Amino acid sequence: MEQEAYRHVPYDIEVEQALLGAVLVDNNVLERVTALVKSEEFYDPMHQRVYQSMVTTWERGSVITPLTLHAAMKADPGLIEVGGHTYFAGLAQAAPALANVRDLARILHDLAIRRSLIRIGEDMVNTSYEAPLEKTPAQQIEEAEKALYQVAENSRYGEGALDFAAALQAVAESAERAQRLGGAISGVTTGFTDLDKAISGLQKSDLLILAGRPGMGKTSLATNIAFNAAVRYMHDTRDGMDTPRGAPVVFFSLEMAAQQLAARILSEQAEIEMWQIRNGRFSDDQWSKFVRAMQDISELPLYIDDTGGISIAQIAARSRRLKREKKIGLIVIDYLQLIAPSRRAENRVQELTEVTKGLKTLAKELDVPVLALSQLSRAVDNRDDKRPVLSDLRESGSIEQDADVVMFIYREEYYLKTREPDVTSDDHAKWMAKCEAAHGRADLMIEKHRHGATKSIDLQFDERYTRFSDLAKDVTPPPR
Repeated sequence: MEQEAYRHVPYDIEVEQALLGAVLVDNNVLERVTALVKSEEFYDPMHQRVYQSMVTTWERGSVITPLTLHAAMKADPGLIEVGGHTYFAGLAQAAPALANVRDLARILHDLAIRRSLIRIGEDMVNTSYEAPLEKTPAQQIEEAEKALYQVAENSRYGEGALDFAAALQAVAESAERAQRLGGAISGVTTGFTDLDKAISGLQKSDLLILAGRPGMGKTSLATNIAFNAAVRYMHDTRDGMDTPRGAPVVFFSLEMAAQQLAARILSEQAEIEMWQIRNGRFSDDQWSKFVRAMQDISELPLYIDDTGGISIAQIAARSRRLKREKKIGLIVIDYLQLIAPSRRAENRVQELTEVTKGLKTLAKELDVPVLALSQLSRAVDNRDDKRPVLSDLRESGSIEQDADVVMFIYREEYYLKTREPDVTSDDHAKWMAKCEAAHGRADLMIEKHRHGATKSIDLQFDERYTRFSDLAKDVTPPPR
């Protein structure tokens, strides 16, 4: 005869009673507990109300005793049912003599998370069985990811204030890492010498914004940075370095397909122009270079997610998985304005605020740098001086506020091409001289730097292969 197995919702009433009793014995316990557990994480509804009443009484500066707690909750029907003041007195008497309240709080918190996961699983099963016709499987997946993201958000309380000695130790470890790397950087390398010196590499938990008008090459620069970080990590780990300068990278390409992004990288490494790769029009020597470059970078720890219209919740969920499975150390997103918010807000500014705050939170949670690309407003094109400023950031308030580093990429050559004066005019010779001076050059302007000074960095740009590199003063720019 089949025997039906019953599974009980995970909870522990005795742990809840032990924690409440410990608070009654020593009110100072709440100072360590409130950062770890919330009232709704108690399973028993009456215990939820008791804990909330304790927190309220403590915040008012009053002493929490069985008597004062009973006076505050004497009308509670659940308390009357269990015996009122006698119940509180019993909790205090039964409290552990040396209760490790942090462990008790952690047990309650973990049980609450498990109950939340069970509810999400049940909702997924029920919705899958009885889904309305207008709800596609993709929408169900997105809703499940949002729910899981919300649970993950609610489960992060931290451990409260960090002891100053521990904070100093973290600083010392960062300085020691920089020293091991030759005294240049302490973060993930960008592959650009002057940029690494200016920001000490891409720092953990930082949100970095790279912005520019269309045609400036921001996607190319972000791709170069991602490639450089992944290549350096691959080489350093092969050489047995304990502290790799690079890191595995995940690239969320919301605008460009993964195949196009890979073709850009291959064009740069093989030094074969994109149109040749698309048309397959290259010589035998170029084909050999193409195959050799593809073999050299085939094992690169670079992961491309080209899902269009992805939400901040999905980015967070996929980044967590890749952090766990692939040990990613850098997240690149192209670009910010294409990320869908978890919920629709009254206006676009509020939606983008949620996105930027979500990215900053993700950077801190995973302890990795997040490099996000951003569009600039068209106000830049209406000015004589096309160099961007912070106020040019689209829906700039939240971006400027949440970012640790804001960089603009600017190529004067791009604008000069569109402003050629009449060949017979006197200005044409001046225009030609400006074009020659600006050819193959780009300015990377660090306009906000939370950890250091702002500055402008000169880079070289080879438009044939969409490749940025350090500007060597004694090297001739690429041919026009």
